[in-house]
Amino acid sequence: MEGSNNMTLPDIKILDEKDKTLRKKSMEVTFPLSKEDKKLINDVITYLTMSQIEKYYEKYNLRPGMGLAFIQLGIPKNIFVIVEEVDKEKFENYVVINPKLISHSEELIYVGEGEGCLSINREVEGIVPRYARMRVSYQDIDGSRKEIRVREDLSVAFQHEMDHLNGILFIDKIDKKNPFKDKEKMREI
Repeated sequence: MEGSNNMTLPDIKILDEKDKTLRKKSMEVTFPLSKEDKKLINDVITYLTMSQIEKYYEKYNLRPGMGLAFIQLGIPKNIFVIVEEVDKEKFENYVVINPKLISHSEELIYVGEGEGCLSINREVEGIVPRYARMRVSYQDIDGSRKEIRVREDLSVAFQHEMDHLNGILFIDKIDKKNPFKDKEKMREI
């Protein structure tokens, strides 16, 4: 998707961390997907893309976001979308349905400037331990089985979104008493 086309901001409402719905476990998705789900997936892709393009995030006062799980929209289905900027305003989209972790590295990483979440509208200090690499099986928008290897930022994004499907927020993974605990055992990205 080219960033230069004029895009229209979809009307989606992202739940705030105070909303108990975010703590629900999402349900397995059956295929074929409904028209509504397909439309929502496309809306989320557009929203995340626009949130990462300066002219749009400034115009609409958006917080840049790379991923969004359906539960953040109040829909407890095992679906998340990640839009990764691979080059200036060039994006790679991942629509991940019913993901399962197959394997992961022993190496742990964390995001140096801290993880963020479109449902958490405040600064959060601390590190979130994540696997540096992992392999995930999932279904695509047509229900086909796929497998993907993700590493570094994308691995963090996949883990963050997979946590959402289990009702877990990244703030749950930060040690309350010692937010930078075991930092030396992990690699900063």
